[in-house]
Amino acid sequence: MDEQRQATTLAECAREIGHDFDDPSLLEAALTHPSVDGGGRDRNGRVRLNYERLEFLGDRVLGLAVADQLYHRFPGESEGALARRFAALVRRESLARVAEMLSLGRYLRLSRGEDDSGGRRNPANLADACEAVIAALYLDGGFDTARRFVERYWAPLMEEDLRPPKDPKTALQEWAQARGLEAPVYTVIGREGPDHAPSFRVRAQVARLGAEEATGASKRIAEQAAAQSLLSRAEGRGGDQK
Repeated sequence: MDEQRQATTLAECAREIGHDFDDPSLLEAALTHPSVDGGGRDRNGRVRLNYERLEFLGDRVLGLAVADQLYHRFPGESEGALARRFAALVRRESLARVAEMLSLGRYLRLSRGEDDSGGRRNPANLADACEAVIAALYLDGGFDTARRFVERYWAPLMEEDLRPPKDPKTALQEWAQARGLEAPVYTVIGREGPDHAPSFRVRAQVARLGAEEATGASKRIAEQAAAQSLLSRAEGRGGDQK
């Protein structure tokens, strides 16, 4: 893409996002897939970046902005309920939905191969770019700029269901009970690391659904992750037991 066309594309995306960038190269990097001219240089001789470093920062900025929003939006809720809401709002699926609202896919800079394989519609690419855009807003305009963006696009997601999401273990147990199956069984199958920083591997199993394994810094975290994997498998089957 030539420089003039790229500048026009960046300006269109900035208008969609609602921010006039002092440093448009931040937005350019946020929209650049790692498959594109890694290590190349822009017209100012600077190394051309992709969105990988920005998404690392954007993940943290998003987390703080969403946590702050939840804290004030649901003043009577417990830490556990807020944590479940938080996990649902910062996951990849939510980021990809926001990216679709912004039509970020049309602005992504992709290699020809990535583009031909459907990269503009790939939820992982969209989620990563959305996190990177949040980081670009933070670096260009400060935290308040990034926070306003998050408030604008995450508020509708918060309002979709005002009940706190159920934790994966509870949801999996209810799924099994609704189908007349025995309660899920959780088994610790491994433990590694020192006492101050252990890592547990847990297997979750439900009759007729199968088993999934996951790793976490505590047994509870590993159990929750394994339960979520089993729930995802159940949803992939349309919720019916086989």
